[in-house]
Amino acid sequence: MFSPSFRSILAATLLVTLAACGTNVPRLDDAPVNSYATPVGYKGIRYWGDAELKKLNEASAERLAELKAAHKIDPSIPLDHAYYLAISGGGGDGAYGAGILNGWSKAGTRPQFEVVTGISTGALSAPYAFLGSAYDDKLKEIYTTINDSDVMKKNGPIGALLGTSLTDNSPLKALVAKYVTQDLLDKIAIEGGKGRRLLIGTTNLDAQRPVVWDMTAIAASGNPDRLQLFRNVLVASAAIPGVFPPQLIKVTADGKLYEELHVDGGTTTQAFLVSAQNSLKDVDKALNFPRKRSLYIIMNGTFAPEAEKTETKTLAIAARSISTLIKNQSIGDAYRMYAQCQKDGIAYNITSIPSDFTDKAKSSFDTAYMRKLYDRGYQLGQTPAAWDKEPPDYNR
Repeated sequence: MFSPSFRSILAATLLVTLAACGTNVPRLDDAPVNSYATPVGYKGIRYWGDAELKKLNEASAERLAELKAAHKIDPSIPLDHAYYLAISGGGGDGAYGAGILNGWSKAGTRPQFEVVTGISTGALSAPYAFLGSAYDDKLKEIYTTINDSDVMKKNGPIGALLGTSLTDNSPLKALVAKYVTQDLLDKIAIEGGKGRRLLIGTTNLDAQRPVVWDMTAIAASGNPDRLQLFRNVLVASAAIPGVFPPQLIKVTADGKLYEELHVDGGTTTQAFLVSAQNSLKDVDKALNFPRKRSLYIIMNGTFAPEAEKTETKTLAIAARSISTLIKNQSIGDAYRMYAQCQKDGIAYNITSIPSDFTDKAKSSFDTAYMRKLYDRGYQLGQTPAAWDKEPPDYNR
């Protein structure tokens, strides 16, 4: 799912520098498993992504009331049919998803999504996907004009060995700050009031568990630092361990202040909707309001094997192994989400980079490569052929 150069950086980091990932700031001695630990000044803005959401029925009832109220004012807001969008990680391959979304807008068939989820590069595009086609130009700009220097700069050998990562992500933070503005946050908050949700996944590295952040709740919180927390979560979701610095997030638990270590959401999952322990069909029964549902998954990578001669050297073998692991994790997530859809009667749709797209990126964020990939996604996104109804090789 990543370019060869990016995979090499990742492999080198995991082998050499990850053990050096430490700070002098106060943190929990043990993994912060307290489900009630929460960022300072907030409540109810996140939950474990691998556990049953105990109050899903109550939260769904609240959302449904908001949707009904919004539908009365604007009948174009879907009520009987819920559309969901999940965007995966993939680094520069996120250009594919941007192209798909914009091509879909061009075709005039892109629905308004009730829930949008994002992981890693998908976290960076999810806010624009959530706000709709009016932000297509911004989405295109991000994925067809940036290069490596807009996202990272390499640390020196000493900084890489003794610090928390091989690269400095200050360019990425500046990029996020440029595009994630107070105006964008306010618009997301407004949409949240209509019963819609924007969810971003990170990984709590100490706990080895996925965390789902309700970005609409953060945006609507009124907390004076909500813009900074919103940006921090996006940066954390894209923080590939060892390659980018982890994001430390201050939380309180039992009245005490701690810091949590958050990294790339793709460390635990490549795409998500709801926990396997929850059932949307059960929600319908509890609320006595059955709804039709459709899920669209954008996998910013290819499921097809990519033959490549691997050098018999430590870093090359590690890089190739990690790439293979990520690819197969994506396939597993595609099947997991398919099983959830089958259980809950949700229409399943998935797209990934076609196997006949054979261009290779020369760097992690190769602008020329990303433009070609965006164009391919844009053309494909205008057609129903973009979407498969089953996970890869399901009937083979």
